[in-house]
Amino acid sequence: MGLAERRRVLGYSQEKLAQLLGVDRTTVGRWECGKVAPQPPQRRGLATALEISLQELDLLLTPPRAVVEETAGHQSSDPLSAGDDEMIRREFLRILTVSGAFTALSAEDAEGLAEGMSPGVPADFARMNGHLWQVYRLARSKSAVYPVVRDQLTTLNDALASNRGSPRPLLSAAADLFQLAGEVAFDGNRYAAAAASYSLAASVSKDAGAYDLWACALVRHAYVDMSEQRYRHAAQMLGAAERLAGRGDSCLSTRYWVASVQAEAYAGLGDLEACERAMDRAEAVRDLTSDSVDCGWLRFDGARLAEERGSRYVRLGRLDLAEKALKDALGQTALASGQSYRRRGAVLTDLAVVGVRRRDIDQVVEHAREAIELARSSGSGYTARRLQALCDEFGTLSRDHRVAELEAEIAALCAP
Repeated sequence: MGLAERRRVLGYSQEKLAQLLGVDRTTVGRWECGKVAPQPPQRRGLATALEISLQELDLLLTPPRAVVEETAGHQSSDPLSAGDDEMIRREFLRILTVSGAFTALSAEDAEGLAEGMSPGVPADFARMNGHLWQVYRLARSKSAVYPVVRDQLTTLNDALASNRGSPRPLLSAAADLFQLAGEVAFDGNRYAAAAASYSLAASVSKDAGAYDLWACALVRHAYVDMSEQRYRHAAQMLGAAERLAGRGDSCLSTRYWVASVQAEAYAGLGDLEACERAMDRAEAVRDLTSDSVDCGWLRFDGARLAEERGSRYVRLGRLDLAEKALKDALGQTALASGQSYRRRGAVLTDLAVVGVRRRDIDQVVEHAREAIELARSSGSGYTARRLQALCDEFGTLSRDHRVAELEAEIAALCAP
């Protein structure tokens, strides 16, 4: 059964379902033919209207694309395909199996296993992982990094299985790599794969006794919850991350990153005071030395605080505060020196949202058009997702031909 069949079973026309969800009828039509997928905030309402779970909704949304690809007689060119998702899940389970054996051993037994192992192996993995994070940050298309991550994961598994390294450092390297795999999946809008990656990163971090890695895995998992507007769940996850970070290395910036993301969850809950307190705690990261804020899987140095503060003010409806912070941030995200397309795209989209809420069409067009070009250049699912959420704000502004053109371009950008 597909999405259209389920709608008809419940007796809804496309118009009626669109009315229930507060979207245009053509949006429902695009969902049903697989041209575009519902955004995270829309998925929960759609599942509720169709009286199914989010997992069942995923199954209803999958067939159209699969049928198109089969009929066309070619394999998807997306480096991060469903087959790759399954392969990396198998690798996760293999590492969990091996790590379970290590954690069951006594300390003396574990030391015995380490005798005769190459001391360079764990350090080699740490260096390679650090290099992969750097490549990921600079890559225009994040999914292009995935095949290398998969190969590194396979090599790491072989090292664990053959006892070619000290167990705990290798497990830390595995937790690090799982988080990178999750980031690639999240950028590609593969929320289930991202959540699985972060959950397993947390599990292996626990086995390794790596509190900072463990806390960062929970922070990244909280982003999955926030992408679906489950801010209360995210706040609970971040509370656990805060406690873990308190047991971690005080020279690292983990606790300050946790505070910054807590501010986002509080903004989603509409709590301005809690949001600002959390942002103030995050500002203390500036007291750390530069060597303490970048270790691959953790890169929070306060450089993004202006854009993050601006984004949270947008969510809270404080447009005056938001615009000032976002314009400050825009000057910090110039594309020179390899700075992030994704970061600049997010700031531009937030400025376009400010324009929508002020009914300033010139501001909307100026900032949204540049964000669209960045999304095209980078292939970032994250930027495309932010732009599609912008479309949901247009309302009657869509009657203006310039906004209607933007909406069409964004729909084409988000099409599978």
